[in-house]
Amino acid sequence: MSWFKERRRKKISTREFSSVWRKIIEKNVPFVRYLPPSDREELERRIQVFLTEKRFEGAGGLTMTDEIRVTIAAQACILLLHRETDCYPGLYSIVVYPHAYLARRREQDTTGIVTEGMQPRLGESWKQGAIVLSWDDVRFGAADIHDGHNVVFHEFAHQLDAEDGEVDGAPILPHRSMYLAWARVFGEEYARLRRDIEHGQETLLDRYGATNPAEFFAVATEFFFEKPRQLKQKLPRLYDELSRYYKQDPAALDTYESF
Repeated sequence: MSWFKERRRKKISTREFSSVWRKIIEKNVPFVRYLPPSDREELERRIQVFLTEKRFEGAGGLTMTDEIRVTIAAQACILLLHRETDCYPGLYSIVVYPHAYLARRREQDTTGIVTEGMQPRLGESWKQGAIVLSWDDVRFGAADIHDGHNVVFHEFAHQLDAEDGEVDGAPILPHRSMYLAWARVFGEEYARLRRDIEHGQETLLDRYGATNPAEFFAVATEFFFEKPRQLKQKLPRLYDELSRYYKQDPAALDTYESF
């Protein structure tokens, strides 16, 4: 990070946080209520930087509002807590539709046959610097912090994954020594998910995680923050790798005491 950028961000993050924004977060992002005060303070600083640097655009007739911007920014910045990071450096624009939207999909199967068509989507992450989200699904995903589904966590996990230039389920890790364990654990758990699905067995992680390693990382991120105790109990090695990467232990938060 350049000296100028760091200086500018420090200035932004010391501004008084808007009480209106705080009320939006309290209402729309209940996960934040259970963070310790120090984490909430850090989160607010990161949100201020995020909202200054990222451009939000409404699509499909959506009028952009502070509620939309702050609700998305709060969830995106939860993934950055405690970590030295450049605030999604490859991301410049967040495009938001009012509802699920249609996007063209092109797939090639194992025999080489290519199929194309339109597919409804809740969100998508582009390597070219943009994320697309459905506002309805952003709100629904944030409202239920225990269902294991959060489109913002999912798509922003893809952005983290892409920071090394490849979307392959292996984000940039804090230390080189972590890569071997990450590859082993994620590779084995990804293979286990695919195998369990093929055999018709019930799985903890959403079946969409078996699509490819990138989707496995994004789905695992959703479960890490929204179903952490189940993930820690049933897939402890996966939980530990994610905990080391995100430098958080969501299974210990009070919100999960009775879950």
